[in-house]
Amino acid sequence: MLNLLLAVALAQVAPASTPAAAPLPSDPLPADWVAVPDDELLVFTLANGHSFTVRLAAKYAPAHVANIRKLAAARWWDVGTSVYRLQDNYVAQWGDATEKKPLVAGVVEAPPAEYSHAGPTTVARLSQRDPYAEWAGYSRDGWPLAGNGATEWLPHCYGMVGVARDLAPSTGSGAELYTVIGHSPRALDRNIAVVGRVIDGIEWLSSLPRGTGDLGFYKTEGERSPIVSARFASELPAATRPHFEYRAADNARFVAWIGSRENRAGPFFTVPAGGADICAALPPVRRRPNE
Repeated sequence: MLNLLLAVALAQVAPASTPAAAPLPSDPLPADWVAVPDDELLVFTLANGHSFTVRLAAKYAPAHVANIRKLAAARWWDVGTSVYRLQDNYVAQWGDATEKKPLVAGVVEAPPAEYSHAGPTTVARLSQRDPYAEWAGYSRDGWPLAGNGATEWLPHCYGMVGVARDLAPSTGSGAELYTVIGHSPRALDRNIAVVGRVIDGIEWLSSLPRGTGDLGFYKTEGERSPIVSARFASELPAATRPHFEYRAADNARFVAWIGSRENRAGPFFTVPAGGADICAALPPVRRRPNE
């Protein structure tokens, strides 16, 4: 009886359930999330069973992305390729470590230098000047951009994917790719073609052992992480196909999100920064809910 009375008393003084937090101006609406087309998603699978997904930016590097599509269609990465370079605080690089594997028919070995393009095409921008450009902002379809005057480019931020090349005039074919796994090397902007962004699984690249040779290249074949396949999501069975969504940037809620990144709020941040680097405010991408 005593226990029953105690339970009743506690129930009477227990606080009511916490009401749901009011939505913030920066919160997206369901319609703000837009599906990434399946044929923009290139899934690389490693021999250890892990995979990473690259969203390709054909609008910004059409010739290089066309090469990448041809290489994937010919299953070029499926045999004799690997992640062969891990330079700490810099990049993970993959392709043919020997540089002797022939390219497939139709691949342009010296495409144009797609390092920048006409612009601007931004629909939203950061409020402060970019350290490496006049401005930085966002495309309608979820890409970070930086630019000067009538020219813009994809910046070298964490997870962005570039085309490895030799010294100029080489522009790289797209067979050898890398992604940024450390502090953003923005000095590479407009010097290398940026063709996409790793939007899933980058932890399987950034956590690989660091290279033992110069510039993070592995000294021995046994240190490399073999690639066993590269497939577009549109080629995969429906049951195993990944789906991703980017957040549309052409609305007031995204503008409010930019402000929230430039001036962090809450009990921890007592001094607002008053600005943000584009690489610290990359446009959100997520897996489709309930997948």
